[in-house]
Amino acid sequence: MKRAVTLSALACLLAATAAAPTVFADGATPDASGAPTAKAAKAAKVRTKVVYRTAPTLLDTVPRRGTLRVCTTGDYRPFTSRDRKTEKYSGIDIDMARDLAKSLDAKATFVPTTWASLVADLDGGRCDIAVGGVSVTLPRARKLAFSEPTRTDGKTPIVRCDDKKKYRTLKDIDKPETTVVVNPGGTNEEFARAQLDKAKIKVHKDNNTIFDEIVEGRADVMMTDASETLYQAKLHPELCSVHPDKPFTFAEKAYALPRDDTRFKEYVDQFVHLATHDGTYEKYEDEWMK
Repeated sequence: MKRAVTLSALACLLAATAAAPTVFADGATPDASGAPTAKAAKAAKVRTKVVYRTAPTLLDTVPRRGTLRVCTTGDYRPFTSRDRKTEKYSGIDIDMARDLAKSLDAKATFVPTTWASLVADLDGGRCDIAVGGVSVTLPRARKLAFSEPTRTDGKTPIVRCDDKKKYRTLKDIDKPETTVVVNPGGTNEEFARAQLDKAKIKVHKDNNTIFDEIVEGRADVMMTDASETLYQAKLHPELCSVHPDKPFTFAEKAYALPRDDTRFKEYVDQFVHLATHDGTYEKYEDEWMK
């Protein structure tokens, strides 16, 4: 008797299941053949359509805008220089920035910045790229991306030529009677403060006149990139670069870019790679260094 009741209940369950309409996972109902109707299938397709949107990139924005906004200090020859009378910019990296803008069907517009505010200006969106002898450092790399390097460099002293043999090592320089002049906010100040304990460090805010401090005897040494010491020694016959071929440090110069714009970085990398291998960068460098 118990078994008969169980079989009867099972039969009722199966009958109810067979009578219920089939519902597909997307909510569509079948036609007579068991397949979903065309209308239902179309509706399901619309419901399951996935739209992928890519983040905006400067690779598209710059050509559309027609301008490439370039942050630069204008005080670091031979890479960037701003004429105080005409407000016009020149330098190796200024020429490169103009070429980059042209390759993007745009014009370069230069945005004044300082070494202390360069990272914040680029990270905050005031410009699209920062150029002008920018050294690659790990603290900067935490907030910015860097292009392929344009050149290698390193910190070395520049002194009055009479003192060329006097200040060859950090030990020679780090003495109480020595005055080392630095420009604020950049890697030169950072290096001097990290390496010197005894020497006096003098901060000079105007990087355009900082080498006059050594010429006039108000400072003895400046430690800056070897490329700059060679250029400044050319401008000031009283000054000599100390072992520029064997600097105290290794560094690379590159262009600073927004951290999250991978496609723009890839384009700038390719631009720099070509310019440093087809003679373009070398031509601009020779115009200033030779």
